[in-house]
Amino acid sequence: MQFNIFNGDVTSPKGFKASGVYAGIKKKIKSDMTIIYSDVLANGAAVFTKNKVCAAPVTISKEHIKNGKIQAIIVNSGNANACTGDVGLKDALKMVEKTAEVLNISKEDVIVSSTGVIGVALPMENVIKGIELAADVLNYDGGQDAAEAILTTDLCKKNIAVELEIDGKKVTIGGIAKGSGMIHPNMATMLGFITSDVKIDGTFLNELLKEITKDTYNMITVDGDTSTNDMVCVMANGVADNSEINKDHAEVEKFIDAFKYVNAYLAKSIVYDGEGATKFIEVEVVNSLTKEDARMAIKSVLTSNLVKTAFFGEDGNWGRIVAAVGYSDANFDVDKTDVTLKSEGGTVKIFEQGQGAVYEEEDVAKILKFKEIQVLIDFNLGNEKAIGWGCDLSYDYVKINGSYRS
Repeated sequence: MQFNIFNGDVTSPKGFKASGVYAGIKKKIKSDMTIIYSDVLANGAAVFTKNKVCAAPVTISKEHIKNGKIQAIIVNSGNANACTGDVGLKDALKMVEKTAEVLNISKEDVIVSSTGVIGVALPMENVIKGIELAADVLNYDGGQDAAEAILTTDLCKKNIAVELEIDGKKVTIGGIAKGSGMIHPNMATMLGFITSDVKIDGTFLNELLKEITKDTYNMITVDGDTSTNDMVCVMANGVADNSEINKDHAEVEKFIDAFKYVNAYLAKSIVYDGEGATKFIEVEVVNSLTKEDARMAIKSVLTSNLVKTAFFGEDGNWGRIVAAVGYSDANFDVDKTDVTLKSEGGTVKIFEQGQGAVYEEEDVAKILKFKEIQVLIDFNLGNEKAIGWGCDLSYDYVKINGSYRS
């Protein structure tokens, strides 16, 4: 790695402020309103949910990101402002307009985001007061407060930062995210906000975010449900004063590696905190004919309820894994395929060349006792590979989602 990793956040890069306050949206007194602000207008990029039922903030933000510029992001948790009709659109616009007013910036340079319960109108009197309060307490060390305020059923904050040198200048990338349930490839009920003081071409940044999303946020799943509010948004304000990064920059690969690390870390953190999860499952497919074949197989395994419940029960049922690959539409030959399980408890090949391998059940049991488990699927056909992350399906997942609104 050509970068340093530390426990930072969206205010770790130069020129960014943030805040997290309680506006009274959540029933319990927990922070629920966030502003992330750049001192100067930043190049911006974003990706959104592919759910055809998308929330009002997504609709507004899709329009505002078209110019490739962002200066502020306003976020509320506790209410998704989704399926709320014209009232929801008007409320999302009010959030944008109020944020622009208190920060004295253009409303077109504000991104709005919401997360929480679907189908309930926002308590706008509380929201407006929350925006005013969040703006009043914006500060250069407010990233941790912001990371806390965007959470819903999450059990922990998700934040990261890295530092590297570009053209001899220190460049920092920081990020925060939320997500725990309603997580599925093609985005999820997740929000991710990335900031950087790097100077970077806006078109290149947009292309980079979309490409990296394919291998990070779109390769995670908790429960197979794609949400209405998903968003990952990046702001790069150029304060580091390096030579502008584009595809031809001499150190572009160094930046790409660091940027991908931040996004992969946040994506995996969401799965690690999956609702009711007791296992963190990493599935890697190697030696596939195409990368898409590998991705399809991985997603199929990670979203299989039978696979997920087997891992919860610590049952090394290779039949469920192989069956999930079989209905994935990936090109593969079962008679050439191997499957291996790995954790701190050891490594065991459980499936080999079309049939169960010879192994001791006790050895597999040792592997499955640990929280972090790797599944390696070797197609033995080509040279492509991919990797994805998911979790098991536990009793607690049902309990959490059976009483989500109460």
